[in-house]
Amino acid sequence: MDRSEGPAILEEAGETRARRRGFQSPHEPVGGVLDRESVRKIAVFRALKLGDMLCAVPALRALRAGFPTAEIVLIGLPWAREFARRFDRYVDSFREFPGFPGLPEQGSDPDEVEAFFRAMEREAFDLALQCHGSGSVSNRVTGRLGARLVAAFVEPGSRAPGPGLFAPYPGEGLEVRRLLRLASLLGVPPRGEHLEFPIFDDERAEAEHILRTRGLAGRRFVCVHAGASVPERRWPFERFAAVADALADRGYAVALTGAAQEAPLTAAVSRAMRSEAVDLAGATPLGALAAVVQRARLLVCNDTGVSHVADGLRLPSVVVSTGDNPARWAPVDGRLHRVLCRDGGVAADEVLAASLDLLSGGDYV
Repeated sequence: MDRSEGPAILEEAGETRARRRGFQSPHEPVGGVLDRESVRKIAVFRALKLGDMLCAVPALRALRAGFPTAEIVLIGLPWAREFARRFDRYVDSFREFPGFPGLPEQGSDPDEVEAFFRAMEREAFDLALQCHGSGSVSNRVTGRLGARLVAAFVEPGSRAPGPGLFAPYPGEGLEVRRLLRLASLLGVPPRGEHLEFPIFDDERAEAEHILRTRGLAGRRFVCVHAGASVPERRWPFERFAAVADALADRGYAVALTGAAQEAPLTAAVSRAMRSEAVDLAGATPLGALAAVVQRARLLVCNDTGVSHVADGLRLPSVVVSTGDNPARWAPVDGRLHRVLCRDGGVAADEVLAASLDLLSGGDYV
């Protein structure tokens, strides 16, 4: 078969199967009825990083409640195997995505991509949910998974990736709500907009050991996370240091958190401080980091994955956004999580004021 004709052939064959089994036509408007009992296996495509994945948890929660007996398979980047394990209440299994031309998250090898699609076709998915964005490229991926029904966003004027349920991609709104809208195409009601972050017992034990050996056990402390996966999203380290010093002056111990590759950055923050800080860069794998953060009084960070971890843990946070669409990525609860974004840059005094407001907030202390 000519692979360039794959999506067209898939759409024609899939539409015939869909009609025979009671599904809708490829361009059925939002609001139709899906025969959920016939859906036994669901593919969820979202091959993104930590924060993006955590924003999908409310949609996964709704999907699990709407399809309690179906097998839900997450298709994601290699690291997300751990995400699937952590969220096994919503995800049953994981398939590693090899990348695809036009998707920037990782490179791709043509032979590996074709082998991946052949394997996905053998999975015989009843439903494929495209949770990877507007669909300009990701709908091409979802359309080749071989599912008999697709649910996806489509951009105006673009072709649907097969038979199924589609909605125009929303140009605004929180990411959590966008993904819940996608789930609603399936007739699945939301089960709350809140994020989650489960922590395993061994991760809590590891965090306790770290806090004890690094002199933070039993102390009031705040976490300062100066890193971000994209350098352009990093607030200047000198301003993090200024806020950390001001909080230390008020009696809080300061823990500098970050991945191992961010050690030079946490070291720079530490050197710029007048006060002593506990540098935990590289000392806390993701689960242990979450357990440490959960014990803190506050997180001060960039708009990056750890912000969404704090959201899932209901830990107060001050998030400095450098303009990467905070109206999309901000936490739902703007009272517990303060997102600061200014065209001219956010001043340290603003971050300190928001931090002190949260630290004096009664239930948040």
